[in-house]
Amino acid sequence: MADIILGIESSCDDTSAAVIRDGWLLSNVIASQDVHKAYGGVVPELASRAHEQNIVPVVSEALSRAGVKASELTAIAFTRGPGLLGSLLVGTSFAKALGLALNIPIIMVNHLQGHILAGFVKQADKPVVQPSFPYLCLLVSGGNSQIVKVNSPLEFEILGQTIDDAVGEAFDKCSKMMGLGYPGGPVIDRLAKLGNPERFKFAKPRVPGLDYSFSGIKTSLLYFVRDEIAKDPDFIEKNKEDICASFQKALIDILMDKLVKAARQTGIREIAIGGGVSANSGLRERIVAEGRRRGWKTYLPEFKFTTDNAAMIAIAGYYHYLAGERTSLDVAPVSRMADF
Repeated sequence: MADIILGIESSCDDTSAAVIRDGWLLSNVIASQDVHKAYGGVVPELASRAHEQNIVPVVSEALSRAGVKASELTAIAFTRGPGLLGSLLVGTSFAKALGLALNIPIIMVNHLQGHILAGFVKQADKPVVQPSFPYLCLLVSGGNSQIVKVNSPLEFEILGQTIDDAVGEAFDKCSKMMGLGYPGGPVIDRLAKLGNPERFKFAKPRVPGLDYSFSGIKTSLLYFVRDEIAKDPDFIEKNKEDICASFQKALIDILMDKLVKAARQTGIREIAIGGGVSANSGLRERIVAEGRRRGWKTYLPEFKFTTDNAAMIAIAGYYHYLAGERTSLDVAPVSRMADF
């Protein structure tokens, strides 16, 4: 009998539901929230209210596209955390209620684990290309920057992580500082393609081991832009492409230096990336180039699986289900990784 998993993702500002059958994707529906653009970042209260409005129609649409009735579901996987507490509460509460109504188990999923396993979602119209265990995953998003050794779908070891800000935050704050809009990553990536990445230099952190730091480079950019605007008020408008290209290159250099070090220390040549920043074209090109130069096998997620989506939650939940794991109805969402 087939295992049909409904996945629910509501950790930030995207409401998503997906259906998989024995690991094969049947549907993946995402409702984004444009209301946050006016504020230059996600407003938690607005996000949770939008999730309340979106979750029923999104789940209904996911089931319809999959051609699956709710009564045919085997289990419901949901994001427990980390993320925005109010947003997570909507998804968690819905999963509990639906699981109780259908008398099927619910399965909590770590949002970061979902990003790591996004590449394991199988699609009928695509060849199955997945890394072999163990592999290294560079997990980069708005809230997290980590190098993870993945020993199995359910066994992970964090080798290095940010000690302050994440790389996604650096992109967003750079964009906000320059008045380019939100979210900052796609805007900077687009402008960087038009600029000279060697024109400006930004201070890079010296952090021991495999940990990251991005607060210093943000401060470096702030002082640089401030000083240049004092000389020429139109400095940003005249040079935004070169600033974006140089800043993006500096961030990618920081990420890649530690990833290369981790691959050398572990001897692992299977390398994957995941998370929202894995959609960055400069990072994707650099990963592929380093892979060719160093003999790595590299795995890049499809763009639709880089941002927050329920397909990755469903596949992670599927592996937990196969392992016999179930979640009790008294579970509560958590906002921080440390509380998971």
